[in-house]
Parts: sequence; C-alpha cells; structure tokens
Amino acid sequence: MAVSAPARTAAGLLKFRPVRPGSRVALVAPASSFDQAEFEAGVAELTRLGFEPVWDETVFAKEVFSAGRPRVRAEAMQRAFDELEADAVIAVRGGYGSVEILPLLDVSRLRRARIAFVGYSDVTSIHTFLAGNVELASVHGAMVDGRLAKGASAYDPQTFLRSLGEEPLGELSPEGLETILPGEVAGPLAGGTLTQLLASLATPYEFRPPPRHVLFLDEVNERPYRLHRMLTQLRLSGRLASAAAVVFGQMPGCDEPGGRITARDVIVEIMEGFPGPVVLGFPSGHTTSPLVSLPLGVAARVIAPVEPAPARLVLEEAAAAP
Repeated sequence: MAVSAPARTAAGLLKFRPVRPGSRVALVAPASSFDQAEFEAGVAELTRLGFEPVWDETVFAKEVFSAGRPRVRAEAMQRAFDELEADAVIAVRGGYGSVEILPLLDVSRLRRARIAFVGYSDVTSIHTFLAGNVELASVHGAMVDGRLAKGASAYDPQTFLRSLGEEPLGELSPEGLETILPGEVAGPLAGGTLTQLLASLATPYEFRPPPRHVLFLDEVNERPYRLHRMLTQLRLSGRLASAAAVVFGQMPGCDEPGGRITARDVIVEIMEGFPGPVVLGFPSGHTTSPLVSLPLGVAARVIAPVEPAPARLVLEEAAAAP
C-alpha cells in the first residue's frame, strides 16, 4: 500500500507531527547557558501541561557565553530530533550561539524526524535554518528560561499548546496591537528577531521568506538609531519589499531613555510608503506581557483597520499534521 507524503503548509514547508498530551518534549540549549532553578521550574510547568520532558545531560554544559562547545550543542540538538523519541524540541533559552551549530546539523535527519521546534530570540537562526534548509515549519514560542519557568504570567498556555496541534490558532487580537498603516492582506507567516534575520544574510542559512509573506519582526533593547539602521538594512536587502504586511512585536527597551525618540517613531518613518498593512505591538518573542506563541510558515492574514477598530492577526492554517 502506498504511503502518502507528509502534509505541507501553504508556503510549501513540511508540517511537523502533532504534539499531544503525554508527548515527550526534548529540552535543548543551542545558545547560552541557563539558571538551574529556571530549568527545574520549566520542567515542572511542562509536566503540569501534560508533557514528559526529556533531555541529554550535555544540556548543562557551560562555556564562556554558550551552553557548551558548538559540536556538543549540535549533537544534542540532533539527538533531540531523532534519538529521544520526542514529538517536540523546546529551547531552554536564547542569548547567543545558535548560529554556530547550523553547519553541524544533518538536514536529511531533521527532515525525516519532522518534529516541532519551539523558541524565539537567538534561536531565530534555527527557525530560519528549518524553513530555508530543512523546509520544516516551526513555532516562535515560549522557551523554558524566563517563560515556562514563570508560568502563565510570562507566557500564554493556550497558544503554546494550540500552536503545536492540528487546528489553526484563528483570530488573535491582543490588547495594545496598533495599526500603523491600514489594510488587509494574507500570506505565509515568516520572521523572528530582527538581529538574527539580518545576521543570516549572505550565509548559506539566510532568511529567504516566500513572496508576499506576512513578516513578523521582534526586537529588544536596541536604541532607536540601531533599530533604524537595522530596518534600513532590511529595506536595502530587498527583504522588506517582498513582504505583503509587517507585524512588529512590542519592541521592549527600544525607546530612547526618557522617551524623546521611540521605536514607534522609527517604525513610522521607515515604513512610510509601504504598500501593505503594518501593525505594532504583537506580544510574541520579547514581550512585557504573556508571550503568544505563533507557528511559522503557515497561512496568515493581517487585518489592520483604521483605528479605533482593533487590528488582528488571523492564523488560518495549522503547522502540524499526522
């Protein structure tokens, strides 16, 4: 009997296998090391959610600014995908270092495993790698350190769980989401932390989103002139022109001290004349409110009416399939 090919998203990415109550979830540290108490609290939270957390003991390795040498982290990531019998791989934290492991990962093994990867911040490098090189959807979502470890005050359990399942997240209209430029468009969701997206350019793992995508941009603690420089680079690279809409995160710490110049000021200036909708304040990634998890690579719609009507992001497709 013929075996059907795995399902793909509208953007052509492989859908990962669904993660259900009772699933094993592998914890990895592809970037910086972490606090032991945070790790234990995150394990407790994942257990409370009904998962079985598992990990390789090398997760506790420490170098100067990373959780072990690149090969140690890469081999642990590979084992998490195809040796620990897990249905999802969740990053413990970001920080720095994920990009170092990319050349050491086996694309074909990751593609065969077809399991969910969850994280944000520095692990944007891994999301970009999974989409562009492995052709696999993933989740821009809560990590262990600082989010799962702190419970529902730091992350949204509903979107964390639903982003790993077979049903689309549907309409999301979080408080504080602001229309910068009005409009309504649909396209596959792509993006992550701006610093890592830009750092990928001109490498074998560069950010290559599909045409007419919905671009999500997250950032933290970048003063306005640095944010301006990065968005200018994004525009000059041509990546901004390929987007149909742009959804900015909350951008915490990106205002000038004293508020004389704000991240919003920069975004308004750089995005002037952009032909699609632009919204600001979506709480995914670095946030001041509970983090909303978002599947990447799925069909999405941005609805940005003229205020006071609320802006909305609609996830029309799931990233998981059997």
